[in-house]
Amino acid sequence: MEYIYHFTNIIRNTTQNLSYKVSGVLQRNNPNTQSDYAELIEDDDATQRRHIKTIPATSSKYASYIPSRLRCIDSIKAMPVRYQTAFLSSLGFLISFGIRCNMGVSVVAMTHNETEKLSNGTIKIVKQAEFDWTPGIIGIVDSSFFWGYLITQVPGGYLAAKFPANHVFGFALGISSFLNLFIPFAAKIHYGIVMILRILQGLVEGVTYPAAHGIWRWWAPPLERSTLATISFTGSYAGAVLGIPLSGILTEYFNWQIAFYFYGLIGMIWSVYWWHFSYERPAIHPKISEAERIYIEESIGEASSIANKTWIKPPWRCFFTSKPVWAIIVANFCRSWSFYLLINSQAEYFREALDYNVGKNPLLAALPHLTMSCIVPFAGKLADYLRTNYLSTTTVRKIMNCGGFGLEAVFLLLVAYAKNPRLAIGALTIAVGFSGFAISGFNVNHLDIAPRYASILMGISNGVGTLAGMLCPVAVEFLTKQGKREEWAHVFLIASLIHFCGVIFYGLFASGEKQPWAEPTPANNITSDEPYKHGDEQNVTYGSTVTDGSGYQSTDPFAGMANGNYTNLPGRMNQQTQFVPITIENPMYQNYR
Repeated sequence: MEYIYHFTNIIRNTTQNLSYKVSGVLQRNNPNTQSDYAELIEDDDATQRRHIKTIPATSSKYASYIPSRLRCIDSIKAMPVRYQTAFLSSLGFLISFGIRCNMGVSVVAMTHNETEKLSNGTIKIVKQAEFDWTPGIIGIVDSSFFWGYLITQVPGGYLAAKFPANHVFGFALGISSFLNLFIPFAAKIHYGIVMILRILQGLVEGVTYPAAHGIWRWWAPPLERSTLATISFTGSYAGAVLGIPLSGILTEYFNWQIAFYFYGLIGMIWSVYWWHFSYERPAIHPKISEAERIYIEESIGEASSIANKTWIKPPWRCFFTSKPVWAIIVANFCRSWSFYLLINSQAEYFREALDYNVGKNPLLAALPHLTMSCIVPFAGKLADYLRTNYLSTTTVRKIMNCGGFGLEAVFLLLVAYAKNPRLAIGALTIAVGFSGFAISGFNVNHLDIAPRYASILMGISNGVGTLAGMLCPVAVEFLTKQGKREEWAHVFLIASLIHFCGVIFYGLFASGEKQPWAEPTPANNITSDEPYKHGDEQNVTYGSTVTDGSGYQSTDPFAGMANGNYTNLPGRMNQQTQFVPITIENPMYQNYR
Protein backbone atom coordinates (compact mmCIF):
# COMPACT_ATOMS: atom_id res chain seq x y z
CA MET A 1 0.00 0.00 0.00
CA GLU A 2 1.22 3.45 -0.83
CA TYR A 3 0.61 6.57 1.19
CA ILE A 4 1.26 10.20 0.61
CA TYR A 5 2.26 12.25 3.56
CA HIS A 6 3.54 15.78 3.70
CA PHE A 7 5.92 17.91 5.76
CA THR A 8 5.16 21.47 6.82
CA ASN A 9 7.62 24.16 5.80
CA ILE A 10 10.52 24.09 8.25
CA ILE A 11 12.54 27.24 8.76
CA ARG A 12 15.68 27.37 10.87
CA ASN A 13 16.20 31.08 10.74
CA THR A 14 13.08 33.09 11.52
CA THR A 15 14.63 36.34 10.31
CA GLN A 16 15.29 35.15 6.76
CA ASN A 17 13.05 34.05 3.94
CA LEU A 18 12.76 30.44 2.91
CA SER A 19 15.31 29.12 0.47
CA TYR A 20 14.01 25.56 0.51
CA LYS A 21 10.30 24.78 0.64
CA VAL A 22 9.24 21.30 1.61
CA SER A 23 6.50 20.32 -0.82
CA GLY A 24 5.80 16.86 0.43
CA VAL A 25 6.78 13.42 1.50
CA LEU A 26 5.88 10.37 -0.51
CA GLN A 27 6.00 7.58 2.04
CA ARG A 28 6.05 3.88 1.24
CA ASN A 29 6.26 0.75 3.26
CA ASN A 30 8.90 -1.64 1.95
CA PRO A 31 7.50 -5.18 2.13
CA ASN A 32 11.00 -6.64 2.19
CA THR A 33 12.11 -4.80 5.31
CA GLN A 34 10.64 -3.72 8.61
CA SER A 35 11.61 -0.08 8.13
CA ASP A 36 9.83 2.74 6.36
CA TYR A 37 11.35 5.38 4.18
CA ALA A 38 10.11 8.58 2.63
CA GLU A 39 10.98 10.79 -0.27
CA LEU A 40 11.46 14.38 0.82
CA ILE A 41 10.58 16.78 -2.00
CA GLU A 42 12.13 20.25 -1.68
CA ASP A 43 11.68 23.27 -3.94
CA ASP A 44 14.68 25.62 -4.05
CA ASP A 45 13.35 29.11 -4.75
CA ALA A 46 16.85 30.43 -5.45
CA THR A 47 17.67 27.94 -8.22
CA GLN A 48 14.08 27.04 -9.21
CA ARG A 49 14.98 23.37 -8.90
CA ARG A 50 13.36 20.50 -7.13
CA HIS A 51 15.40 18.13 -4.90
CA ILE A 52 14.20 14.67 -3.90
CA LYS A 53 15.94 12.88 -1.05
CA THR A 54 15.26 9.54 0.59
CA ILE A 55 15.05 9.77 4.37
CA PRO A 56 13.91 7.43 7.16
CA ALA A 57 10.45 8.19 8.47
CA THR A 58 7.61 6.76 10.48
CA SER A 59 4.13 7.41 9.20
CA SER A 60 2.58 8.12 12.59
CA LYS A 61 5.23 10.72 13.35
CA TYR A 62 4.64 12.70 10.19
CA ALA A 63 0.87 12.55 10.08
CA SER A 64 0.50 16.18 11.15
CA TYR A 65 3.00 17.66 8.73
CA ILE A 66 1.25 17.60 5.39
CA PRO A 67 1.20 20.30 2.71
CA SER A 68 -1.85 20.62 0.54
CA ARG A 69 -0.62 20.07 -2.99
CA LEU A 70 0.01 16.33 -3.19
CA ARG A 71 -2.75 13.82 -3.74
CA CYS A 72 -3.26 10.50 -2.07
CA ILE A 73 -2.31 7.31 -3.90
CA ASP A 74 -4.95 4.91 -2.65
CA SER A 75 -4.65 1.20 -2.58
CA ILE A 76 -5.68 -0.40 -5.86
CA LYS A 77 -7.01 -3.36 -3.89
CA ALA A 78 -10.04 -1.50 -2.49
CA MET A 79 -12.21 1.41 -3.52
CA PRO A 80 -11.51 4.50 -1.40
CA VAL A 81 -14.14 5.20 1.24
CA ARG A 82 -15.07 8.54 -0.33
CA TYR A 83 -16.03 6.78 -3.57
CA GLN A 84 -17.95 4.11 -1.68
CA THR A 85 -19.87 6.98 -0.07
CA ALA A 86 -20.52 8.54 -3.49
CA PHE A 87 -21.93 5.35 -5.02
CA LEU A 88 -24.01 4.52 -1.96
CA SER A 89 -25.51 8.02 -1.87
CA SER A 90 -26.20 7.71 -5.62
CA LEU A 91 -28.20 4.57 -4.89
CA GLY A 92 -30.08 6.52 -2.25
CA PHE A 93 -31.02 9.20 -4.77
CA LEU A 94 -32.10 6.50 -7.24
CA ILE A 95 -34.49 5.08 -4.64
CA SER A 96 -35.69 8.58 -3.74
CA PHE A 97 -36.67 9.40 -7.32
CA GLY A 98 -38.22 5.96 -7.73
CA ILE A 99 -40.49 6.74 -4.80
CA ARG A 100 -41.51 9.98 -6.49
CA CYS A 101 -42.49 8.06 -9.63
CA ASN A 102 -44.67 5.51 -7.79
CA MET A 103 -47.82 7.57 -7.61
CA GLY A 104 -47.69 8.90 -11.18
CA VAL A 105 -47.57 5.36 -12.58
CA SER A 106 -49.76 3.50 -10.11
CA VAL A 107 -52.59 6.02 -10.20
CA VAL A 108 -53.42 4.90 -13.75
CA ALA A 109 -54.17 1.37 -12.58
CA MET A 110 -55.91 2.71 -9.47
CA THR A 111 -58.40 4.94 -11.30
CA HIS A 112 -58.92 3.34 -14.73
CA ASN A 113 -60.91 0.27 -15.72
CA GLU A 114 -59.00 -2.71 -17.06
CA THR A 115 -60.57 -3.52 -20.42
CA GLU A 116 -60.33 -6.16 -23.11
CA LYS A 117 -61.30 -5.86 -26.76
CA LEU A 118 -63.43 -8.78 -27.94
CA SER A 119 -63.40 -10.34 -31.41
CA ASN A 120 -66.65 -8.62 -32.35
CA GLY A 121 -65.10 -5.21 -31.63
CA THR A 122 -66.85 -4.55 -28.35
CA ILE A 123 -64.94 -3.48 -25.20
CA LYS A 124 -65.34 -5.63 -22.12
CA ILE A 125 -64.47 -4.34 -18.67
CA VAL A 126 -62.28 -7.04 -17.13
CA LYS A 127 -61.63 -5.23 -13.86
CA GLN A 128 -63.41 -2.24 -12.41
CA ALA A 129 -61.36 0.76 -11.30
CA GLU A 130 -60.68 0.58 -7.60
CA PHE A 131 -61.00 4.34 -7.04
CA ASP A 132 -63.18 6.97 -8.67
CA TRP A 133 -60.82 9.89 -8.25
CA THR A 134 -61.42 12.79 -10.61
CA PRO A 135 -58.57 14.27 -12.70
CA GLY A 136 -58.50 17.20 -10.28
CA ILE A 137 -57.98 14.90 -7.29
CA ILE A 138 -55.30 12.95 -9.15
CA GLY A 139 -53.45 16.16 -9.95
CA ILE A 140 -53.57 17.34 -6.35
CA VAL A 141 -52.40 13.99 -4.95
CA ASP A 142 -49.57 13.78 -7.47
CA SER A 143 -48.34 17.34 -6.82
CA SER A 144 -48.73 17.27 -3.03
CA PHE A 145 -45.24 15.81 -2.70
CA PHE A 146 -43.72 19.08 -3.93
CA TRP A 147 -45.66 21.18 -1.44
CA GLY A 148 -43.63 19.63 1.35
CA TYR A 149 -40.47 19.34 -0.74
CA LEU A 150 -40.32 23.11 -1.33
CA ILE A 151 -40.78 23.98 2.35
CA THR A 152 -37.79 22.07 3.74
CA GLN A 153 -35.08 23.06 1.25
CA VAL A 154 -33.54 25.88 3.29
CA PRO A 155 -34.26 24.31 6.72
CA GLY A 156 -32.71 21.12 5.38
CA GLY A 157 -29.52 22.96 4.53
CA TYR A 158 -29.51 24.49 8.02
CA LEU A 159 -29.95 21.07 9.64
CA ALA A 160 -27.22 19.52 7.49
CA ALA A 161 -24.85 22.31 8.49
CA LYS A 162 -25.58 22.02 12.21
CA PHE A 163 -25.95 18.25 12.56
CA PRO A 164 -24.15 15.33 10.88
CA ALA A 165 -25.22 15.58 7.25
CA ASN A 166 -24.98 11.83 6.69
CA HIS A 167 -27.52 11.28 9.46
CA VAL A 168 -29.87 13.87 7.96
CA PHE A 169 -29.57 12.21 4.54
CA GLY A 170 -30.14 8.67 5.83
CA PHE A 171 -32.98 9.71 8.14
CA ALA A 172 -34.81 11.47 5.31
CA LEU A 173 -34.75 8.54 2.90
CA GLY A 174 -35.51 6.03 5.65
CA ILE A 175 -38.62 7.93 6.79
CA SER A 176 -39.80 8.51 3.22
CA SER A 177 -39.42 4.80 2.45
CA PHE A 178 -41.30 3.89 5.62
CA LEU A 179 -44.19 6.22 4.71
CA ASN A 180 -44.32 4.68 1.23
CA LEU A 181 -45.42 1.38 2.75
CA PHE A 182 -48.62 2.96 4.11
CA ILE A 183 -49.84 4.66 0.93
CA PRO A 184 -51.80 1.58 -0.35
CA PHE A 185 -53.65 1.38 3.00
CA ALA A 186 -54.26 5.13 3.04
CA ALA A 187 -55.69 5.10 -0.48
CA LYS A 188 -58.38 2.64 0.56
CA ILE A 189 -59.46 4.96 3.36
CA HIS A 190 -59.44 8.41 1.70
CA TYR A 191 -57.36 10.27 -0.82
CA GLY A 192 -56.82 13.04 1.75
CA ILE A 193 -54.70 10.67 3.85
CA VAL A 194 -52.61 9.88 0.76
CA MET A 195 -52.08 13.61 0.30
CA ILE A 196 -50.88 13.93 3.89
CA LEU A 197 -48.42 11.07 3.44
CA ARG A 198 -47.14 12.55 0.18
CA ILE A 199 -46.67 15.94 1.82
CA LEU A 200 -44.74 14.29 4.66
CA GLN A 201 -42.58 12.46 2.11
CA GLY A 202 -41.85 15.77 0.41
CA LEU A 203 -40.97 17.38 3.74
CA VAL A 204 -38.38 14.75 4.64
CA GLU A 205 -36.97 14.34 1.12
CA GLY A 206 -36.57 18.09 0.81
CA VAL A 207 -33.43 17.84 2.92
CA THR A 208 -31.66 15.25 0.75
CA TYR A 209 -29.92 17.53 -1.75
CA PRO A 210 -28.72 19.99 0.90
CA ALA A 211 -27.57 17.09 3.07
CA ALA A 212 -25.59 15.64 0.16
CA HIS A 213 -23.59 18.86 -0.07
CA GLY A 214 -23.15 18.74 3.69
CA ILE A 215 -21.57 15.30 3.26
CA TRP A 216 -19.20 16.47 0.53
CA ARG A 217 -18.07 19.41 2.61
CA TRP A 218 -16.11 16.93 4.71
CA TRP A 219 -15.47 14.14 2.20
CA ALA A 220 -14.70 15.74 -1.18
CA PRO A 221 -11.15 16.97 -1.85
CA PRO A 222 -11.37 20.14 -4.00
CA LEU A 223 -9.83 18.48 -7.05
CA GLU A 224 -12.37 15.65 -6.80
CA ARG A 225 -15.48 17.64 -5.96
CA SER A 226 -16.98 17.43 -9.44
CA THR A 227 -16.34 13.69 -9.73
CA LEU A 228 -17.72 12.72 -6.32
CA ALA A 229 -20.72 15.06 -6.39
CA THR A 230 -21.77 14.07 -9.92
CA ILE A 231 -21.49 10.36 -9.10
CA SER A 232 -23.84 11.01 -6.21
CA PHE A 233 -26.30 13.12 -8.22
CA THR A 234 -26.36 10.64 -11.11
CA GLY A 235 -28.74 8.54 -9.03
CA SER A 236 -31.37 11.26 -9.37
CA TYR A 237 -31.45 11.08 -13.16
CA ALA A 238 -31.10 7.31 -13.26
CA GLY A 239 -33.95 7.10 -10.76
CA ALA A 240 -36.17 9.13 -13.06
CA VAL A 241 -35.26 6.86 -15.99
CA LEU A 242 -35.78 3.57 -14.12
CA GLY A 243 -38.58 4.59 -11.78
CA ILE A 244 -41.34 4.94 -14.34
CA PRO A 245 -40.81 1.68 -16.31
CA LEU A 246 -40.03 -0.35 -13.17
CA SER A 247 -43.17 0.85 -11.41
CA GLY A 248 -45.09 0.10 -14.60
CA ILE A 249 -43.72 -3.44 -14.82
CA LEU A 250 -44.52 -4.16 -11.17
CA THR A 251 -48.03 -2.80 -11.62
CA GLU A 252 -48.61 -4.73 -14.85
CA TYR A 253 -47.42 -8.14 -13.67
CA PHE A 254 -48.51 -7.95 -10.02
CA ASN A 255 -50.67 -5.06 -8.79
CA TRP A 256 -50.39 -1.35 -8.14
CA GLN A 257 -49.61 -1.84 -4.43
CA ILE A 258 -46.40 -3.79 -5.15
CA ALA A 259 -44.55 -0.75 -6.49
CA PHE A 260 -45.06 1.10 -3.19
CA TYR A 261 -44.00 -1.93 -1.12
CA PHE A 262 -40.97 -2.60 -3.31
CA TYR A 263 -39.51 0.90 -3.08
CA GLY A 264 -40.47 1.18 0.58
CA LEU A 265 -38.64 -2.00 1.57
CA ILE A 266 -35.62 -1.34 -0.65
CA GLY A 267 -35.36 2.17 0.77
CA MET A 268 -35.46 0.96 4.36
CA ILE A 269 -32.82 -1.71 3.68
CA TRP A 270 -30.63 0.95 2.06
CA SER A 271 -31.17 3.26 5.03
CA VAL A 272 -30.02 0.62 7.53
CA TYR A 273 -26.87 -0.05 5.53
CA TRP A 274 -26.21 3.67 5.11
CA TRP A 275 -26.44 4.27 8.85
CA HIS A 276 -24.03 1.40 9.43
CA PHE A 277 -21.52 2.46 6.77
CA SER A 278 -21.54 6.26 6.58
CA TYR A 279 -19.78 8.63 8.94
CA GLU A 280 -19.89 12.40 9.13
CA ARG A 281 -16.15 12.96 8.69
CA PRO A 282 -13.12 10.92 7.66
CA ALA A 283 -11.55 11.28 11.12
CA ILE A 284 -14.23 9.18 12.79
CA HIS A 285 -14.59 6.50 10.10
CA PRO A 286 -13.19 3.27 11.58
CA LYS A 287 -12.25 1.61 8.28
CA ILE A 288 -10.72 4.46 6.31
CA SER A 289 -6.99 4.21 5.63
CA GLU A 290 -4.73 6.72 7.32
CA ALA A 291 -3.48 7.91 3.94
CA GLU A 292 -6.97 8.64 2.62
CA ARG A 293 -8.00 10.37 5.83
CA ILE A 294 -4.95 12.62 5.81
CA TYR A 295 -5.32 13.37 2.11
CA ILE A 296 -8.97 14.42 2.47
CA GLU A 297 -8.46 16.51 5.59
CA GLU A 298 -5.42 18.32 4.30
CA SER A 299 -6.72 18.93 0.79
CA ILE A 300 -9.97 20.53 1.96
CA GLY A 301 -8.01 22.76 4.33
CA GLU A 302 -10.09 21.82 7.35
CA ALA A 303 -9.19 19.08 9.78
CA SER A 304 -11.87 17.29 11.67
CA SER A 305 -11.10 18.98 14.96
CA ILE A 306 -13.59 20.25 17.50
CA ALA A 307 -12.65 23.75 16.44
CA ASN A 308 -14.02 23.22 12.96
CA LYS A 309 -17.19 21.63 14.29
CA THR A 310 -18.09 24.71 16.32
CA TRP A 311 -21.44 25.98 15.12
CA ILE A 312 -21.22 29.37 13.45
CA LYS A 313 -24.29 31.43 12.66
CA PRO A 314 -24.72 31.55 8.86
CA PRO A 315 -24.17 34.98 7.26
CA TRP A 316 -27.63 35.15 5.69
CA ARG A 317 -27.25 38.70 4.47
CA CYS A 318 -24.03 37.79 2.65
CA PHE A 319 -25.77 34.88 0.96
CA PHE A 320 -28.37 37.08 -0.68
CA THR A 321 -26.00 39.91 -1.59
CA SER A 322 -23.40 37.66 -3.21
CA LYS A 323 -23.33 37.63 -7.00
CA PRO A 324 -21.79 34.12 -7.21
CA VAL A 325 -24.62 32.81 -5.03
CA TRP A 326 -27.22 34.40 -7.31
CA ALA A 327 -25.43 32.91 -10.32
CA ILE A 328 -25.98 29.45 -8.80
CA ILE A 329 -29.61 30.23 -7.95
CA VAL A 330 -30.41 31.43 -11.47
CA ALA A 331 -28.67 28.40 -13.01
CA ASN A 332 -30.64 26.01 -10.80
CA PHE A 333 -33.89 27.68 -11.85
CA CYS A 334 -32.97 27.29 -15.54
CA ARG A 335 -32.01 23.62 -15.25
CA SER A 336 -35.06 22.76 -13.13
CA TRP A 337 -37.37 24.40 -15.67
CA SER A 338 -36.34 22.07 -18.48
CA PHE A 339 -36.03 19.04 -16.16
CA TYR A 340 -39.61 19.32 -14.90
CA LEU A 341 -40.83 20.29 -18.36
CA LEU A 342 -39.76 16.88 -19.64
CA ILE A 343 -40.78 14.93 -16.54
CA ASN A 344 -44.31 16.35 -16.59
CA SER A 345 -45.03 17.15 -20.24
CA GLN A 346 -42.81 15.09 -22.54
CA ALA A 347 -45.41 12.41 -23.30
CA GLU A 348 -48.12 15.04 -23.81
CA TYR A 349 -45.88 16.96 -26.23
CA PHE A 350 -45.22 13.88 -28.36
CA ARG A 351 -48.92 12.99 -28.44
CA GLU A 352 -50.32 16.44 -29.23
CA ALA A 353 -47.59 18.08 -31.31
CA LEU A 354 -46.14 15.04 -33.09
CA ASP A 355 -49.02 12.55 -32.96
CA TYR A 356 -46.67 9.97 -31.53
CA ASN A 357 -47.56 7.56 -28.72
CA VAL A 358 -44.51 7.11 -26.51
CA GLY A 359 -46.17 4.08 -24.95
CA LYS A 360 -45.22 2.13 -28.07
CA ASN A 361 -41.54 2.63 -27.30
CA PRO A 362 -40.99 3.77 -23.68
CA LEU A 363 -37.24 3.23 -23.91
CA LEU A 364 -37.04 5.77 -26.73
CA ALA A 365 -38.97 8.25 -24.58
CA ALA A 366 -36.56 7.64 -21.68
CA LEU A 367 -33.51 8.14 -23.89
CA PRO A 368 -32.96 11.85 -23.01
CA HIS A 369 -32.50 11.31 -19.28
CA LEU A 370 -30.74 8.00 -19.84
CA THR A 371 -28.17 9.92 -21.88
CA MET A 372 -27.87 12.54 -19.16
CA SER A 373 -27.28 9.82 -16.56
CA CYS A 374 -24.22 8.76 -18.55
CA ILE A 375 -22.97 12.29 -19.27
CA VAL A 376 -23.13 13.61 -15.69
CA PRO A 377 -20.35 11.45 -14.15
CA PHE A 378 -18.22 11.79 -17.29
CA ALA A 379 -18.54 15.58 -17.13
CA GLY A 380 -17.58 15.51 -13.45
CA LYS A 381 -14.40 13.62 -14.21
CA LEU A 382 -13.60 15.96 -17.10
CA ALA A 383 -14.12 19.03 -14.90
CA ASP A 384 -11.72 17.73 -12.25
CA TYR A 385 -9.15 16.84 -14.91
CA LEU A 386 -9.26 20.37 -16.32
CA ARG A 387 -9.01 21.89 -12.84
CA THR A 388 -6.06 19.71 -11.92
CA ASN A 389 -4.03 20.23 -15.06
CA TYR A 390 -5.04 23.31 -17.02
CA LEU A 391 -7.65 25.79 -15.79
CA SER A 392 -8.76 27.65 -12.71
CA THR A 393 -11.87 26.56 -10.84
CA THR A 394 -13.81 29.63 -11.98
CA THR A 395 -12.98 28.99 -15.63
CA VAL A 396 -13.92 25.32 -15.43
CA ARG A 397 -17.25 26.03 -13.74
CA LYS A 398 -18.17 28.62 -16.37
CA ILE A 399 -17.12 26.42 -19.28
CA MET A 400 -19.11 23.43 -18.03
CA ASN A 401 -22.19 25.41 -17.08
CA CYS A 402 -22.35 27.92 -19.94
CA GLY A 403 -21.32 25.32 -22.51
CA GLY A 404 -23.93 22.86 -21.30
CA PHE A 405 -26.71 25.43 -21.08
CA GLY A 406 -25.82 27.08 -24.38
CA LEU A 407 -25.83 23.87 -26.40
CA GLU A 408 -28.99 22.69 -24.66
CA ALA A 409 -30.67 25.96 -25.63
CA VAL A 410 -29.63 25.54 -29.27
CA PHE A 411 -31.07 22.03 -29.54
CA LEU A 412 -34.25 23.04 -27.71
CA LEU A 413 -34.80 25.47 -30.59
CA LEU A 414 -34.56 22.52 -32.95
CA VAL A 415 -37.10 20.62 -30.84
CA ALA A 416 -39.47 23.58 -31.05
CA TYR A 417 -39.59 23.43 -34.85
CA ALA A 418 -39.15 19.70 -35.44
CA LYS A 419 -42.05 18.00 -37.21
CA ASN A 420 -40.61 14.50 -37.34
CA PRO A 421 -40.94 12.52 -34.07
CA ARG A 422 -37.54 10.87 -34.37
CA LEU A 423 -35.85 14.19 -35.13
CA ALA A 424 -37.56 15.73 -32.10
CA ILE A 425 -36.52 12.87 -29.84
CA GLY A 426 -32.97 13.02 -31.21
CA ALA A 427 -32.69 16.77 -30.66
CA LEU A 428 -34.22 16.45 -27.21
CA THR A 429 -31.77 13.69 -26.29
CA ILE A 430 -28.78 15.78 -27.37
CA ALA A 431 -30.14 18.84 -25.55
CA VAL A 432 -30.65 17.01 -22.27
CA GLY A 433 -27.31 15.25 -22.69
CA PHE A 434 -25.48 18.57 -22.94
CA SER A 435 -27.26 19.80 -19.84
CA GLY A 436 -25.42 17.03 -17.98
CA PHE A 437 -22.22 19.05 -18.34
CA ALA A 438 -23.84 21.92 -16.44
CA ILE A 439 -24.16 19.75 -13.33
CA SER A 440 -20.38 20.07 -12.95
CA GLY A 441 -20.90 23.82 -13.04
CA PHE A 442 -23.62 25.26 -10.85
CA ASN A 443 -24.52 22.11 -8.94
CA VAL A 444 -21.03 21.70 -7.47
CA ASN A 445 -20.24 25.42 -7.23
CA HIS A 446 -21.58 25.75 -3.67
CA LEU A 447 -18.64 23.71 -2.40
CA ASP A 448 -16.20 26.07 -4.11
CA ILE A 449 -17.44 29.41 -2.87
CA ALA A 450 -18.45 28.43 0.69
CA PRO A 451 -17.81 24.81 1.71
CA ARG A 452 -18.83 25.52 5.31
CA TYR A 453 -22.28 26.67 4.18
CA ALA A 454 -22.62 24.52 1.04
CA SER A 455 -25.65 22.62 2.37
CA ILE A 456 -27.51 25.85 3.14
CA LEU A 457 -26.70 27.33 -0.27
CA MET A 458 -27.87 24.13 -1.94
CA GLY A 459 -31.11 24.37 0.00
CA ILE A 460 -31.65 27.94 -1.19
CA SER A 461 -30.84 27.24 -4.84
CA ASN A 462 -32.71 23.94 -4.98
CA GLY A 463 -35.71 25.59 -3.35
CA VAL A 464 -35.81 28.11 -6.20
CA GLY A 465 -35.36 25.21 -8.63
CA THR A 466 -38.35 23.44 -7.08
CA LEU A 467 -40.36 26.64 -7.51
CA ALA A 468 -39.50 26.50 -11.22
CA GLY A 469 -40.80 22.94 -11.27
CA MET A 470 -44.12 24.14 -9.86
CA LEU A 471 -44.43 27.10 -12.23
CA CYS A 472 -43.49 25.22 -15.40
CA PRO A 473 -46.60 22.97 -15.59
CA VAL A 474 -48.81 26.02 -15.07
CA ALA A 475 -47.09 27.83 -17.94
CA VAL A 476 -47.35 24.77 -20.18
CA GLU A 477 -51.07 24.40 -19.46
CA PHE A 478 -51.64 28.09 -20.22
CA LEU A 479 -49.67 27.99 -23.50
CA THR A 480 -51.08 24.71 -24.86
CA LYS A 481 -54.82 25.08 -24.40
CA GLN A 482 -55.51 23.80 -27.92
CA GLY A 483 -52.69 21.28 -28.02
CA LYS A 484 -51.41 22.55 -31.36
CA ARG A 485 -47.84 22.14 -32.57
CA GLU A 486 -47.40 25.93 -32.77
CA GLU A 487 -48.33 26.23 -29.10
CA TRP A 488 -45.77 23.63 -28.12
CA ALA A 489 -43.18 25.48 -30.17
CA HIS A 490 -43.70 28.45 -27.85
CA VAL A 491 -43.11 26.19 -24.83
CA PHE A 492 -39.70 25.09 -26.06
CA LEU A 493 -38.81 28.57 -27.29
CA ILE A 494 -39.35 29.85 -23.75
CA ALA A 495 -37.26 27.01 -22.34
CA SER A 496 -34.48 27.84 -24.78
CA LEU A 497 -34.64 31.54 -23.90
CA ILE A 498 -34.46 30.74 -20.18
CA HIS A 499 -31.28 28.74 -20.76
CA PHE A 500 -29.69 31.50 -22.85
CA CYS A 501 -30.39 33.90 -19.97
CA GLY A 502 -28.76 31.40 -17.63
CA VAL A 503 -25.66 31.34 -19.83
CA ILE A 504 -25.29 35.13 -19.69
CA PHE A 505 -25.97 35.50 -15.96
CA TYR A 506 -23.73 32.65 -14.87
CA GLY A 507 -20.97 33.71 -17.25
CA LEU A 508 -20.95 37.21 -15.79
CA PHE A 509 -21.28 36.57 -12.07
CA ALA A 510 -20.18 33.02 -11.23
CA SER A 511 -16.97 32.34 -9.31
CA GLY A 512 -15.02 29.28 -8.24
CA GLU A 513 -13.12 31.01 -5.44
CA LYS A 514 -13.94 30.86 -1.76
CA GLN A 515 -15.80 34.03 -0.86
CA PRO A 516 -14.62 36.45 1.87
CA TRP A 517 -17.69 35.70 4.00
CA ALA A 518 -17.26 31.93 3.69
CA GLU A 519 -15.29 31.64 6.93
CA PRO A 520 -16.39 32.95 10.33
CA THR A 521 -15.13 36.43 11.14
CA PRO A 522 -13.69 35.81 14.64
CA ALA A 523 -11.12 33.31 13.34
CA ASN A 524 -9.88 35.84 10.81
CA ASN A 525 -9.39 38.73 13.22
CA ILE A 526 -7.26 37.41 16.07
CA THR A 527 -5.20 40.19 17.60
CA SER A 528 -3.14 38.31 20.16
CA ASP A 529 0.59 37.83 19.73
CA GLU A 530 0.32 34.42 21.36
CA PRO A 531 0.40 31.23 19.29
CA TYR A 532 -3.04 30.50 17.89
CA LYS A 533 -5.11 28.12 20.01
CA HIS A 534 -8.77 27.24 20.04
CA GLY A 535 -9.89 26.96 23.64
CA ASP A 536 -8.16 23.97 25.16
CA GLU A 537 -7.20 22.57 21.79
CA GLN A 538 -3.41 22.40 21.83
CA ASN A 539 -2.73 19.74 19.25
CA VAL A 540 -5.13 20.40 16.43
CA THR A 541 -4.09 19.79 12.86
CA TYR A 542 -5.48 22.33 10.48
CA GLY A 543 -5.41 22.47 6.70
CA SER A 544 -3.34 23.98 3.97
CA THR A 545 -0.26 26.00 4.83
CA VAL A 546 -0.63 27.92 1.59
CA THR A 547 -1.09 31.64 2.19
CA ASP A 548 -1.01 32.88 -1.39
CA GLY A 549 -4.34 31.46 -2.46
CA SER A 550 -2.81 28.61 -4.48
CA GLY A 551 -3.09 24.91 -3.85
CA TYR A 552 -6.48 23.75 -2.72
CA GLN A 553 -8.14 27.15 -2.52
CA SER A 554 -7.38 27.67 1.16
CA THR A 555 -6.35 31.30 1.52
CA ASP A 556 -6.73 31.32 5.28
CA PRO A 557 -3.33 31.12 7.01
CA PHE A 558 -4.98 30.01 10.25
CA ALA A 559 -6.05 26.84 8.44
CA GLY A 560 -2.43 25.80 8.08
CA MET A 561 -1.18 25.97 11.67
CA ALA A 562 -0.22 22.77 13.44
CA ASN A 563 0.27 22.15 17.20
CA GLY A 564 -0.08 25.81 18.06
CA ASN A 565 3.64 26.42 17.56
CA TYR A 566 3.37 29.33 15.19
CA THR A 567 3.96 32.96 15.92
CA ASN A 568 3.28 35.98 13.80
CA LEU A 569 5.60 38.60 12.52
CA PRO A 570 5.62 41.83 14.56
CA GLY A 571 2.33 43.64 14.41
CA ARG A 572 -1.31 42.67 14.24
CA MET A 573 -2.24 39.12 13.24
CA ASN A 574 -4.70 39.02 10.39
CA GLN A 575 -5.40 37.07 7.22
CA GLN A 576 -2.58 38.75 5.33
CA THR A 577 0.04 37.96 7.96
CA GLN A 578 2.85 35.63 6.92
CA PHE A 579 3.23 33.03 9.66
CA VAL A 580 6.61 31.56 10.45
CA PRO A 581 7.04 28.30 12.38
CA ILE A 582 9.59 28.58 15.17
CA THR A 583 9.56 25.02 16.44
CA ILE A 584 8.01 21.64 15.89
CA GLU A 585 7.26 19.62 19.01
CA ASN A 586 8.22 16.30 17.51
CA PRO A 587 11.25 14.54 19.00
CA MET A 588 11.39 12.13 16.08
CA TYR A 589 11.80 14.90 13.53
CA GLN A 590 15.22 15.28 11.94
CA ASN A 591 16.28 18.24 9.86
CA TYR A 592 17.44 17.26 6.40
CA ARG A 593 19.01 19.68 3.96
